[in-house]
Amino acid sequence: MNTSSQPGDLDARSRETGRQALRKNPWFWTGIAAIGIFVALAAMFAAAVPISSGVLRSRLVNYLASKLDSEVELGDLRVRAFPRMRVEGTSLIIRKHGRRDVPPLIAIKSFHADANLIGLWRKHVQHVRLDGLDINIPPDKNKTGDDNKDTAAQDGRPKDDKRGGMERDVIIDTLDTVDARLIIIPKEQGKNPKIWAIHQLQMQKVGINQSMPFEATLTNGVPPGEIAVKGSFGPWHSDNEGDTPLEGTFDFAKADLGVFKGISGTLSSKGSFSGTLASLRVNGETDTPDFTVKVGGHPFPLHVKYKALVDGTNGDTRLEDIDANFLNSHLKAHGAVLDAPKGTHGGRTVSLDVVMDKARIEDVMKMAVKTPTPPMTGALQLNTKFLLPPGDRDVPERLRLDGDFTLIQARFTSYDVQGKIEELSKRASAKTAEAGKDHVVSNFQGKFKLADGRLDLPRLTFDAPGAKVELAGAYGLTDETIDFKGRLLLDAKVSQTVTGVKSALLKVVDPLFKQEDGTGSAIPIKIGGTRNAPQFGLDTGRVFKKGN
Repeated sequence: MNTSSQPGDLDARSRETGRQALRKNPWFWTGIAAIGIFVALAAMFAAAVPISSGVLRSRLVNYLASKLDSEVELGDLRVRAFPRMRVEGTSLIIRKHGRRDVPPLIAIKSFHADANLIGLWRKHVQHVRLDGLDINIPPDKNKTGDDNKDTAAQDGRPKDDKRGGMERDVIIDTLDTVDARLIIIPKEQGKNPKIWAIHQLQMQKVGINQSMPFEATLTNGVPPGEIAVKGSFGPWHSDNEGDTPLEGTFDFAKADLGVFKGISGTLSSKGSFSGTLASLRVNGETDTPDFTVKVGGHPFPLHVKYKALVDGTNGDTRLEDIDANFLNSHLKAHGAVLDAPKGTHGGRTVSLDVVMDKARIEDVMKMAVKTPTPPMTGALQLNTKFLLPPGDRDVPERLRLDGDFTLIQARFTSYDVQGKIEELSKRASAKTAEAGKDHVVSNFQGKFKLADGRLDLPRLTFDAPGAKVELAGAYGLTDETIDFKGRLLLDAKVSQTVTGVKSALLKVVDPLFKQEDGTGSAIPIKIGGTRNAPQFGLDTGRVFKKGN
């Protein structure tokens, strides 16, 4: 039963990939827009007042520090007036007050802005280029009920209602950057940060007080793959960043799922997003033509459609609808992908409610069983709670399931096994050797729990004509060991399951195995061994116990 929810797991991971690219990049657009405006202002300062580079550098640093309410450092600054206005600078660093415990919010190796006098008079800068840009998103230092309080108020400095009130009418016609990085700093010390490599970014009509079109290509870290994003961002809400609008489309190509322990495949995802940073609605679909669960080793196509609500300010994701199809089976799910609770192992926890109402057991077994032909066929219905905590172990070892299932009209593909089932049905019904030529189908149902690579079945029933098996026990997914006990209920008495002399001799033991109502037989049984070599036998220790 473990792997029946693997598509949900993949879906939640594939959706997590697309969501991370979308929910983190908004901060990237914000930083780009802000820095572009600052560089443009430097060009305007230089054009308006013919001052030296040293004086301009000092004024620009003070201006940025005041408007951003931040600590600002700037290396060299050069001004060139002919043949066109250009301002060039190096080593621009912007750091939030009181955050010396983390890298600077923004670090730029070099930049330049190009403009002409007519454009500057209209407060337009033709082009801004940023090279070696790093935007570091630190963990929230004050994650409390006062999260929305102003940083200045928290560290005792007077609040400036005008900070962030930059020259909102300054427009950059084109802004671009190459090989920038968005770096997500983890909460836990010593843990590696998540780095998003932004190969190319171009923004048009950049201004804090308007919507800004953008196009970008970036490399996703885990799983690795290329993402193309196109859309619009803004206008920027300085009072409440989470209200800033964002919309667009994304195309995530050739993501290698092999980085996740326990699964593999090449995933592609497309979709759209719209809303605000704090409430971003994402609609998308993924295709993985060669999805493979390690324990089974059989690749098969997996297609998933999903709808999610993403909080871009903290990454929390609500999975409103997951619709997955694989082979001849269908899966529906909803849930969330959230940060692990404080004080626990870092990472994100996937929790889902999974329903498989139109599925086939042979499709699920293709994930879990290495043999070319699945051991069983039949209709499957399943409901389960799905929990995948973060960690370094393989997916089957971390996965937690708790649910119930029903198998309808199931048949074993092994001729020997199915033959034994049909023989059992015939004997249980006290039929003659010539009777019952029809193929026997069976029905299974039960509850299950999966944890730490162990599948517990506290209640499992198996019905065939004339017989019923009731079992409870466990199955080890890694070592494939079986440990079950239960009873075999027959419509016939033990002596009626055979003929001739054997039937006469077994009449003596009929009273030992009679059911509670005095009819048929109830035989205590046990099943051990492994999946490839199961051992069936009479549980002699329970023969003389009441209730069997």
